[in-house]
Amino acid sequence: MKILFFGDVIGRVGREGLYSVLRQARQTHQPDFIIVNAENAAHGKGLTPKIAEEMWDNGIDVLTMGNHTFDRKEIGAVIDDPRVLRPANYPASVAGHGSGIFKSRSGIPVGVLQVMGRVYMPMTDCPFQTADKETARLREKANVIFVDIHAEITSEKAGMAWYLDGKVSAVIGSHTHTQTADERILPGGTAFLTDAGACGPHNSIIGMDIQPALKRFLTGLHQPLTVATGDAMVCGCVIDIDESTGKARSIQRLRELVPLPTTLSEDK
Repeated sequence: MKILFFGDVIGRVGREGLYSVLRQARQTHQPDFIIVNAENAAHGKGLTPKIAEEMWDNGIDVLTMGNHTFDRKEIGAVIDDPRVLRPANYPASVAGHGSGIFKSRSGIPVGVLQVMGRVYMPMTDCPFQTADKETARLREKANVIFVDIHAEITSEKAGMAWYLDGKVSAVIGSHTHTQTADERILPGGTAFLTDAGACGPHNSIIGMDIQPALKRFLTGLHQPLTVATGDAMVCGCVIDIDESTGKARSIQRLRELVPLPTTLSEDK
């Protein structure tokens, strides 16, 4: 079976670019399951119920989140929907789910887990111990298990991949908005990519307008950041998995530039 994963979707530019690529990717790769990191989908930060429904209507099966999960209060209306996964290593008292079992298009159960790193990130429970507990639970019902590790530093993401090698089908990083070129299958059969990259404005600083971002660096003063406009760079990966063993056969990076009008506004 094949799983498509796309990294952090940034604002409307990222969403429109993603939907465009998805139309062709369905024909090319014939995915059984589609996962998208949506923590920046609403104006570059957070998620709204309207945008969640829009993404589900476009055939996306599961939305993973991250450190911006609760940046918009509107998230409360969908945070308990099983198709929205916030980091599982938030304390148990936090609303929402961090993992789940889903049925793919071919009827094969797929386990999906998100954990968040702790280096330069919000304080959370240990992602490694959380991954132990959650993957053990998921393996009772699914051979195919996908892990989105939302983390800042590459070593923490690589550590999680090696820690879970042979226990899950794939460990794919998100959060930095920059795609890495280190896709591989680890010895135990786990596919790994340090960061899938982002779906957002190409001419930008990690998705944001260039000038305000530069002013932050040049002055050290806070500047409001807005999502840039123009063409979208859509990044992700496709993973082919042996559904009988849960081991990955292959992983391929996806990266496509999508022309979009500069007049596309953040009006959704």
